[in-house]
Amino acid sequence: MPWEARVGCSSTPWPGHWREVLGRGDERGRGAFVEPCSPSCFLLQVTEVCFSPDETHCATCGEDGSVRIWSLGSMELVVQFQVLNQSCQCLAWKPHPVVVWGAENQHVVAGYSDGTIRVFSISRTEMELKMQPHAVALTAIAYSTDGEMVLSGSKDGLVAVSSPRTGMTIHVLADHKGSPITALQCTTKQYQDFGVEGGELWLATSSDRRVSIWASNWLKDKCELLDWLSFPAPASPKVSGLDTLPPSLAAFCPWEHGTLVYVGFGRQKEALFYSLHKKQVVMKIPLPYFATSLSLSPAVRFMAVGFGARLLRLLRCPGEAQDYGGHDDTVHSCCFSPSGRRLLTASHSAVLLWELTGG
Repeated sequence: MPWEARVGCSSTPWPGHWREVLGRGDERGRGAFVEPCSPSCFLLQVTEVCFSPDETHCATCGEDGSVRIWSLGSMELVVQFQVLNQSCQCLAWKPHPVVVWGAENQHVVAGYSDGTIRVFSISRTEMELKMQPHAVALTAIAYSTDGEMVLSGSKDGLVAVSSPRTGMTIHVLADHKGSPITALQCTTKQYQDFGVEGGELWLATSSDRRVSIWASNWLKDKCELLDWLSFPAPASPKVSGLDTLPPSLAAFCPWEHGTLVYVGFGRQKEALFYSLHKKQVVMKIPLPYFATSLSLSPAVRFMAVGFGARLLRLLRCPGEAQDYGGHDDTVHSCCFSPSGRRLLTASHSAVLLWELTGG
């Protein structure tokens, strides 16, 4: 499965074909598809990237307080939402957009450095709701699988569950208190799976290498802790020659029901597959460095891992790995599209779009 790419106007041969879709547009060259934006549109760091459910658009957010919606067909900026004097730390696209008066009503939710959450309507190009479930900066955000709830995590380790319909915060969970939340993700489950009620599983990961897994029934206002994982590590990052700790990240595995994947600072540089049914690690995949970003394809058995060495690794699980350069800084964010045939990566102020060619 080759991945096509073209980096700016470079003719450097890579083991695949690149195409740069979003970027600074100045140093990266005349081949960057960023018009009608100014060359300085990404001078500050891009903090997160995501796809729309139908893969016609993607969204980016940044330290300058912006949320930008891009057309993947024309490679142009469609709309920009700007919040002054705040950094936009995280965002998520609402799943399953509903049809309103003949048009899709699509929304993105974004978390900011002042503890606020804003819901933006793309079709109406306006902010619809502002909430403040946190007293400090947000660090992670996600929609429930039905789009009826927003889960948000903050720098102080609190996780809030809020309703974007009413603006009310329904739950505040303090299990990770004291350690910043680094990842939130929701997935569906069978109603009685794992012996608990509810049609949804979700996980929260914090920077102290802990992962909590929850089963929820939002209609009955139930939220039950299913599992609690703590991954060991050396006493100091300096033991491994690191100046700062890499993030702790976890994601549900789409092709292995009841399994999650964890990467983070540990005794070994590896990705761990943990079975919620067996309550144990069932597979380990070695990595060249400690990971800085992680995404699993919803459709094919691919895993994307970003590193601080300006490297992206694509792994077929199980199977071979392919390494790709082309980034000019740490690959701190990556996200597969719903079809698994596209991938967004962010490296400081540059965003790259990857496309899978062939079967």
